[in-house]
Amino acid sequence: MSVEFTSEQKDFAAAIADFCKRESGTREQRDRLTNHGEHNHNQDVYEKMAKLGWLGITIPEEYDGSAASHVDMCILLEEAAKGMAPIGGIGPTLITGGAYAKFGTDAQKDVVLRGIVAGRSQSISMSEPEAGSDVGNLSTRAEKTADGWVINGQKTWCSNAHFADNILLVARTGRGDGKHEGLTMFHVPADTAGLKISGIDTMGGKEVNDLYFTDCVLPEDAVVGEVGNGWRQLMTGLNFERLILAAMMLGTAQRAFADTLDFVTQRKQFGRPVGSFQALRHRIADLATEIECCKLLVYSVAEDVDANPDKMLAREASMAKLKVTETAKKVALEGMQMMGGYGYATEFDMEKHVRSTIVSTIYGGTNEIQRDIIGKTYGL
Repeated sequence: MSVEFTSEQKDFAAAIADFCKRESGTREQRDRLTNHGEHNHNQDVYEKMAKLGWLGITIPEEYDGSAASHVDMCILLEEAAKGMAPIGGIGPTLITGGAYAKFGTDAQKDVVLRGIVAGRSQSISMSEPEAGSDVGNLSTRAEKTADGWVINGQKTWCSNAHFADNILLVARTGRGDGKHEGLTMFHVPADTAGLKISGIDTMGGKEVNDLYFTDCVLPEDAVVGEVGNGWRQLMTGLNFERLILAAMMLGTAQRAFADTLDFVTQRKQFGRPVGSFQALRHRIADLATEIECCKLLVYSVAEDVDANPDKMLAREASMAKLKVTETAKKVALEGMQMMGGYGYATEFDMEKHVRSTIVSTIYGGTNEIQRDIIGKTYGL
């Protein structure tokens, strides 16, 4: 039982693994590239990937010259996460790029999609202090003027904004019969006057930001897609977003498992490797089985998206995000427990795995929301 890759895809996975081993294969390299974990994104490493042609993996062929698939995208994200490449900006960037690819004007696509291929980062901003899971409660306002739009309000938990070139903003342009009516997407260059970006310190370092819009003026052609249709546009990208998050956490789960296995194989207590004790051996067996299930689920959904690019796979995509992030968290926490004090020590990577997997069950739609979506697909 395994995922069937083509020979080209196997070579692609091997190339990414080799790149990660060379560029970020040691703890010393990763500490240097991330300032000891303070930053999760290193622009030099990211641009090296861009020069290899890997970052155009989800970009329409006319902007990249290749015809990659969602399976290929998952291979990139899985292997990069497994290799601990410090490219934390890739997930939000690809999610943002997917929206521009579907709804952006030709001019917007030229800026954003060609930027992604060249190694530039992008960001998407939805959440607000009073609107997280309840996206329909957004209150940041975009008011129409004779010359364009004026934005006022606060956004929060915005990944990448502190180093992104552009921000895809979701703001309210009106009210309709339902709370999801009247939302619109806007293209906002990160250096736009009236926009203040303020970092939020987290367990994972400098990853997310508050955004403050004060009489921020945008041109009329800043709208991405249709005025008032932002919610429907967001919904069309959920397959893509949840698949991205699942693939990244699949790689992280595999790395946490590999680090755990390496430790319990070498660490000895009572005269033998601790992994030979039944209590740990059974844990290892369970985790290995769960990870294999996750891999099959991720690539099954990726193949479905490739075969039906316009079909909403609400149940399947939510299942992938839910299952993989919960499994990754379990693997990291179990790994820390099996490593004992060494798992808790910052000398080892396990404590980072714990921090990154815990938040994965929150961002991109909490796992409580994913369960609710799945339940609704069964008529509940």
